[in-house]
Amino acid sequence: MLKEFKDFIMRGNVLELAVAVIIAGAFGAVVASFTNDVIMPPIGLALGGVDFSDLAITLAGAQMNDAGEVVKEAVQIRYGAFLQKVIDFVIIAFVIFMLVRTYNNMQKKEEEAPAPPPGPSAEDLLAEIRDLLKRQ
Repeated sequence: MLKEFKDFIMRGNVLELAVAVIIAGAFGAVVASFTNDVIMPPIGLALGGVDFSDLAITLAGAQMNDAGEVVKEAVQIRYGAFLQKVIDFVIIAFVIFMLVRTYNNMQKKEEEAPAPPPGPSAEDLLAEIRDLLKRQ
């Protein structure tokens, strides 16, 4: 069983999948930073200084004790955070679309490459051998 597991893990596509998952996680972090730190601040500034991470609808306020500490968190619908995640998704989907599109274009070019001219058929080769043997 251990040998089968080792064979399974050492298969090329399992290793490729592991690398893809790691790269996708890192890419997701880069896109999240790009969205939060580059895209959203100018959009928020254009909308009058809005910080999208603060946009929320409060359904029930936070409950505090006498010392001013939060006993129960506020119940909110945080649609600003949701908008940031949607923008993250759109960016990632666009990049994946571009990668798949480029890959498909490369595949089409390989398919369109002209096939080498067909060589003589087996019958032609046999006839040529027959003729050579007749001459000898």
